[in-house]
Amino acid sequence: MIRAVVLFCALFAVWLLWSGLFKPLLIGLGLASCALVVFLAHRMETLDKESVPMHLGFGIISYWGWLLKEMVKSSLHVTRVILSPSLPISARVVRIQALPRGQVTRVILGNSITLTPGTLTTDIDDDGLITLHALTEETARDIESNEMNRRVAAMEKPR
Repeated sequence: MIRAVVLFCALFAVWLLWSGLFKPLLIGLGLASCALVVFLAHRMETLDKESVPMHLGFGIISYWGWLLKEMVKSSLHVTRVILSPSLPISARVVRIQALPRGQVTRVILGNSITLTPGTLTTDIDDDGLITLHALTEETARDIESNEMNRRVAAMEKPR
């Protein structure tokens, strides 16, 4: 039941942010649509640890802020590489071991790598080995430094 309430609150908060309309009829329709989505998710039995990852807590919010900063830094780096007359691309494939133990946090790590310009996650195997493509040596070194890996692992609560 708690997952349904958390999902409803999250959906409604996002709906309010994106709609920007605070008229009673529209708020009522937003509440009704969020309730319908939660009802359908409950009926389909998809309200589980993966679809509503409450175990990550509020650590994910600070992680999003850090990831946004990294995305901007990487965007500027990739822009410099592309606009450089010598086009200093030195692409390579990198393999790292994921520090997070859970499937959800491993997917968050893989998606975070892909969201960062200049890198692309190509595979995450069952043992947590992540294969990725890096556009330059600098982006490869950034990934190999494991900073992102450690930050995602820190979101997992000790079991």
